[in-house]
Amino acid sequence: MGNGNGNGALSGAVVAVAGAGGPAGRAALLRLAEAGATVVGSDSDPERLAEAVDAARYAHGGATVVGDTVDLLDLRAARDWATRIEKDFGRVDGLVHLVGGWRGSATFAETDLADWDLLEKLLVRTVQHTSLAFHDALSRSDRGRYVLVSAAGASRPTAGNAAYAAAKAAAEAWTLAMADGFRRAGGDQGPVAAAAIMVVKALVHEAMRAERPDAKFAGFTDVGDLAEAVAGVWERPAAEVNGMRLWLTEKP
Repeated sequence: MGNGNGNGALSGAVVAVAGAGGPAGRAALLRLAEAGATVVGSDSDPERLAEAVDAARYAHGGATVVGDTVDLLDLRAARDWATRIEKDFGRVDGLVHLVGGWRGSATFAETDLADWDLLEKLLVRTVQHTSLAFHDALSRSDRGRYVLVSAAGASRPTAGNAAYAAAKAAAEAWTLAMADGFRRAGGDQGPVAAAAIMVVKALVHEAMRAERPDAKFAGFTDVGDLAEAVAGVWERPAAEVNGMRLWLTEKP
């Protein structure tokens, strides 16, 4: 793992993690705290969030890890959250967007548009809200990073995943538009802040492996490796990661 002595690119940074209660969120809280960041997680499930925050605090005594129950489907709530973090900690250097969800069907013809209604909220609307809410604070940081975790299916949808892939593709396009804003704001000097996309095939974590000990999970990314890659976005100059799809799986 990276440096635990807190003198790296994330030392003293303030990073918000949306969707912090899930397995990927837990891994991100741990990794960011280990790298010396102050971490502020949010999740719609307060119990899951409290567990994730406690685990990261316990693993890295002395690290500041806090949790906020925020409804990211409410733009005002998302904006209030961003304002509160900047007020409490003096700055915001990152937003890692890990809000997930999946619905699919056996065939394209059997696609249920109710799946789209749900996924559009979870995978698109929450991205719109966190990106708009955190944009100005990230622009004020000398190391602002917006990181979206996406799926390879956005570039190569399968028949039964139309709603999921379309929602992921929309979230990617939205994030790339944010990146273009950072690029323009930077002018000839290049962007100061960056918006980047991490692309995985799918994620795997310990509980999944325990449930299916014989499964290969070929091409899947472990949540620990994802967290490592997310932290690595701060190690690279903004211009190198802004507007980039960073592939953690084979490119389709």
